[in-house]
Amino acid sequence: MKFTIKRNAFIKKLTDVQRAISSKTAIEILTGLKITVTENSITLTGSDSDISIENEISTDDSNYELLIDEPGSIVLPARFFSEIIKRLPESTFTIEVNEHFQATITSGQTEYQVNGVDADNYPHLPEIDTNEQLTIPADIMKQVINQTVIAVSTQESRPLLTGVHLTIKDGELHAVATDSHRLSQRKVKLSGAEDIDYDIIVPGRSLVELSRMIADSTGSLEIQIAENQILFNFDNTAFYSRLLEGMYPDTDRLIPQSSETEIELNAVSLLHAIERASLLSHEGRNNVVKLSLNSENQTAVLSSNSPEVGNIEEELQFDKLTGNDIEISFNPDYMKAALQAFGQAEVKLSLTLPLRPFTLMPTEDSEDFIQLITPVRTY
Repeated sequence: MKFTIKRNAFIKKLTDVQRAISSKTAIEILTGLKITVTENSITLTGSDSDISIENEISTDDSNYELLIDEPGSIVLPARFFSEIIKRLPESTFTIEVNEHFQATITSGQTEYQVNGVDADNYPHLPEIDTNEQLTIPADIMKQVINQTVIAVSTQESRPLLTGVHLTIKDGELHAVATDSHRLSQRKVKLSGAEDIDYDIIVPGRSLVELSRMIADSTGSLEIQIAENQILFNFDNTAFYSRLLEGMYPDTDRLIPQSSETEIELNAVSLLHAIERASLLSHEGRNNVVKLSLNSENQTAVLSSNSPEVGNIEEELQFDKLTGNDIEISFNPDYMKAALQAFGQAEVKLSLTLPLRPFTLMPTEDSEDFIQLITPVRTY
């Protein structure tokens, strides 16, 4: 096996594949990077059994200046190999592998020799045995991921909640995540998906890594789903993830259908105010911020009190406040994550009782994006 390639362009593909490679795995060969060279392309593969990523580089793509002298394959230690490539002195490098699976990496006057292993011992990637395929704009998928993964659980004691529940029915994608303290739900209409019906749970970690790989220039994702795997194809990349098995909780019943108090205000302004208040709350034992709404006096006050440090109080600017007076306490970190997902939008907070979950949604298009946060008991 022998090929020469442009270093910086190769590093981008290598970095993406490394997202799937873990140094903590029971299968030793999975700590390695698989390189497969054919007559007109090279393929980089990484996997940790849960996520598998395959990146193809073609000789037709002038960005890589790829020259192939001899096809072949090898598995090299991923972390060590990556560090070598990043430190090579020239803009291109050559890899040549002998019959003993020893790779010689040369760039200018620098030469490394790295011991690899036979690629035939590398586990086969999952097979997606379906012809059914869904196409979704990449920017929409990235937005859906970023707006829902914020609410997945990090507690392995409830593994289903570490994933995002995706359903596709009647031409609509419905994504929801909850860690039992907060919830985020997004709905998107899809064209050409009227006959597709899926109900799956994708690990949150998989979706985070996928989102990081989707470039602004990526046009669309092609999605295929099998019994326990999902495959995303884009930009000469195949991204596989296992699916979580089980029945996701019925989250629709958690979302209040009515409210006693509503306030509309700018998401960014509220975010900044909560950031200021949380400077204090993070210093105290209880990480809590309080929101006090008075519709008669038309005031909205954000406050935080820490006996160890001091207190802060700030009157909020808002567009509209209606309903009953209410005081509600919450975890500011949950609120910050929720508000960041709205971007520059105007948001509506709908509240019922001090200890009942409250919702946030954009004032426009409120049906398609909703977040829910459970208040904190402070007495």
